[in-house]
Amino acid sequence: MKGFPCQQAWVVDLSWMQQAVLFAAVRAPDGIRKDHPVKVLMRWYRRSVLQGAFEGRAFVDPFEPGGGSFTGPFTALHAEEAGLIHPKWAEVPPANRDALWQVIRTDVFNKTRELYLRHVDELPHHFQLHLMHAAEIVGYEHPTKWIADWWREFYLMIVNDAHLYPESREQMNERLSDNEDAWRAREVVTAA
Repeated sequence: MKGFPCQQAWVVDLSWMQQAVLFAAVRAPDGIRKDHPVKVLMRWYRRSVLQGAFEGRAFVDPFEPGGGSFTGPFTALHAEEAGLIHPKWAEVPPANRDALWQVIRTDVFNKTRELYLRHVDELPHHFQLHLMHAAEIVGYEHPTKWIADWWREFYLMIVNDAHLYPESREQMNERLSDNEDAWRAREVVTAA
């Protein structure tokens, strides 16, 4: 929609540094296969920070149809390709799969975070850091509580996996404020 930002309204209210972090994480890393687990997670990330280009609005449901391939929904096919659905799924008669998917989809979707961490060594470390910091921002700032909680949990999982300590919201806001003096004061190696 020409003349309107592609990011969701809550993103526009963040510091420019936080917005830049969110933008840096929007693109999945190059060189990974089409059905890599990070691809499914990235569509949900984009749904969490961007407006749907075709819909002209924010998505708050990872399963809602729409969004094209860039911000598309999490589907049973994605879960099946990623190995998140029990192998006996194929034995369920096709007529019964839709009803079963409605029952299990949230639990299966929540496992995408664990699946991502099982495959993190296949991804560039630089991408991992961008996604970790973006998940932190969404986890602290998204206005929809369950979405914020979902991303906050993912941020904590990444931090734990990397043997780090999580930042508090205050620490994050100080590090990613638009105050250059405060930013430079935290630098160990000063940027040129």
